[in-house]
Amino acid sequence: MTWFASPADVTTRLGEVGYLADAATSVTVYLAGALEKPLLVEGPAGVGKTELAKAVARATDAELVRLQCYEGLDEARALYEWNYKKQLLRIQASSGDQEWSETHDDIFTEEFLLTRPLLTAIRRDDPTVLLIDEVDKTDVEVEGLLLEVLSDYQVTVPELGTITATRRPFVLLTSNASRELSEAVKRRCLYLHLDYPDSEREREIVASQVPDLDDRVVGQLVATVARLRELDLKKAPSIAESVDWARTLVALEIRDLDEATVDATLGVVLKHVSDHRRAAKELKLARAR
Repeated sequence: MTWFASPADVTTRLGEVGYLADAATSVTVYLAGALEKPLLVEGPAGVGKTELAKAVARATDAELVRLQCYEGLDEARALYEWNYKKQLLRIQASSGDQEWSETHDDIFTEEFLLTRPLLTAIRRDDPTVLLIDEVDKTDVEVEGLLLEVLSDYQVTVPELGTITATRRPFVLLTSNASRELSEAVKRRCLYLHLDYPDSEREREIVASQVPDLDDRVVGQLVATVARLRELDLKKAPSIAESVDWARTLVALEIRDLDEATVDATLGVVLKHVSDHRRAAKELKLARAR
């Protein structure tokens, strides 16, 4: 499958599904598809890393298979596990009727296999985008589970053998850079760093997502978000939160983003009380007086 015809095709098709890609993003996404290499997208939380995978899936009419990473993730949640309850019932049903070797061979078959995201993506015949989200949140040992998939697009199940992809998925890994990933993983991937967009691009993003908001208010919103990101906050506002704020202003029929409005709606973009206090002080809002 040809995912995209060119970097320009990436820009056009992602734009059609609501994702405004810059030149570097379009080139790297195109190469990931053309070279059939995994794409590692790194950057702070809220810059559109996960949304990029979703947009690629929408733009190519592919199924999105998502592995959400977290501390403690193991093989049973990432690759596969056996349906032990069903196996036990089969053992009990066949007890005394056949040798253990025959029972063993009988219960380690496709019928008893529970596929998880990595194996699911490998086995699909239809176009698939495999999103391995926030890979930096896993233990470093989990990266070993990924190497076979990232290198050869295959998964080995000892009881069944090696399962190789008949149609290679588009693989996209995201990382917030909370820890350094292993060189083995990085070697197997193309790399893209996403950061918060500049004001002009963020205005384009907000305007495309919330076309009913007056251009002047969009400018005020983007400028305020930029000021907030300059503060020493626990969690800076994401692009998605900028869009949510714009939708909030439309719902409230706001025509001017003045101090009172910012004060009343700040909870849309800031989710920690300490961030509210700092923002109120720096922006000289009513609650700080």
